[in-house]
Amino acid sequence: MKESNLLSVKKLSLTISEFQILKNISFELKKNEILGFVGESGSGKSLTAFSIINLFSSKKIKKSGKIFFNGKRIDSLKNKDYEKIRGSKISMIFQEPMSSLNPTMKCGKQVLEIILKHTRLKNTSAKKHVLDLLKMVKLNNSEIVYNKYPHELSGGQQQRIMIAIAIACNPQILIADEPTTSLDGIVKKEIITLLKEIQEKTKMGIIFVSHDLSLVSKIADKIIVLNRGAIVEFGDSKQIFKTPKHIYTKMLLSACPPKKRRPKRLPDYENRLEKQPLISKKEREEKHKKIYSKDPLLKVKNLHFAYEKKLILNNISFNLFEGETLGLIGESASGKSTIAKSILNLNNFQKGEILFNNINIKKHPTKDFRKNIQLVFQDPFSSLNSQNTIGFSIMEPMIAHNLYKDKDQRIIKVYELLDHVGLKKVDFSKYPSQFSGGQRQRIVIARALALNPKIIICDESVSALDVSVQAQVLNLLNSLKEKFSFTFLFISHDLSVIKYMSDRVIILNNGKIEENGETDKVFNFPTMPYTKQLLKANDY
Repeated sequence: MKESNLLSVKKLSLTISEFQILKNISFELKKNEILGFVGESGSGKSLTAFSIINLFSSKKIKKSGKIFFNGKRIDSLKNKDYEKIRGSKISMIFQEPMSSLNPTMKCGKQVLEIILKHTRLKNTSAKKHVLDLLKMVKLNNSEIVYNKYPHELSGGQQQRIMIAIAIACNPQILIADEPTTSLDGIVKKEIITLLKEIQEKTKMGIIFVSHDLSLVSKIADKIIVLNRGAIVEFGDSKQIFKTPKHIYTKMLLSACPPKKRRPKRLPDYENRLEKQPLISKKEREEKHKKIYSKDPLLKVKNLHFAYEKKLILNNISFNLFEGETLGLIGESASGKSTIAKSILNLNNFQKGEILFNNINIKKHPTKDFRKNIQLVFQDPFSSLNSQNTIGFSIMEPMIAHNLYKDKDQRIIKVYELLDHVGLKKVDFSKYPSQFSGGQRQRIVIARALALNPKIIICDESVSALDVSVQAQVLNLLNSLKEKFSFTFLFISHDLSVIKYMSDRVIILNNGKIEENGETDKVFNFPTMPYTKQLLKANDY
């Protein structure tokens, strides 16, 4: 083994309850190198990272292979010896800051905790180091941030606290496990830039774990592609991104919505790398002419909403036409979800009016209105009752609205809906925990369809999914739209998804509409500085 290697992993295998999860994983990490790990859920990315710092406690887990850190074998160390390395010499940024940070403890104290544990700094010196770290991760007003709780910070700020904790003891290796998954494009770029700046300053090695090959290619020197616990491709970042060799790597790249074309369907596991026909400019123009020749189905006029004296929505006005997909883009706290809640009449907006079929939903709320506007949530697992079978969860809205003659007819309807979303009759009696994330999203879509609504609001409904599963769900939504002529309000911070799905797009910034127009026109010829900044951050 070469001395220049910070880390060397040799034939790492992992077995959980007789199932082999990792299969002979071997790689090396050099000083001042960023190594990207790419793969979908279940590929073994995080398990490989956890193996390096021994985050397993179950006796059912059997690990084999060798792990060397600075030339010394560490995989056979006792836990108390691992604790001297973990957090100080090898540290980790976890995927979800809100679940990783202690909600009852101020942010500064959480950074201070690891400094007191692993260094000789005490009291005043340790606090000064914390404040310096907060400045290093570009958190302004470090004294104020020091005394805030995690819930008082934005997602990007929480992630910066996690980075401050991870680099507090000047580690030689930093493992970043999906550190930007739930972040907006501009914040995502800031975090990536920050990690690169810290790495260049400290010369540490970074293992960057993500399911987003495009993102990893921007930060990593080399990339390892994992599929079902095995390395399927390894090489230079630019080479893998531009000329991938393995069919799985090609599928990962092709499943992302393309920026310059609009295929009728995205490649996924079901259609693999089949060449998809493109939607022509003429087809799109004819479709739009048909959609926009009618009166709007939904009208939002001069909408204002304030919470605790803070203005969240400021004079929002737009129309939604029958049969269109209207994209709503904005960063966290821009007002996207608040608009959705207002349309669903779930918040008490103070000014303005929302008309559905020219009926004011606030002055004349009707059961018919509730039936005709449905929501597909971001997190299907938390939106499904874990105690109910998925069959009952889909049937429940039918019962509430007294649809169909009896239980038998409702069951037949549920079977039809399961078939529409690519599930089977036998799934009726299963529970949410028995399905994958992509399957649960299909269940939530089936439940939204149960009332034959006119409008479906998709609120970040694919943001937590792997790229191939995301492609499947987007293909499904487009197929259902063609079949049932739905109208979609599609909310996302993922510009590539919005561009692929939308007929028109609205750009939101701090509760105001910055720009509104036909999607290709806004993306190709933006007029507002914020829109240009947003597109640039996402490489448009």
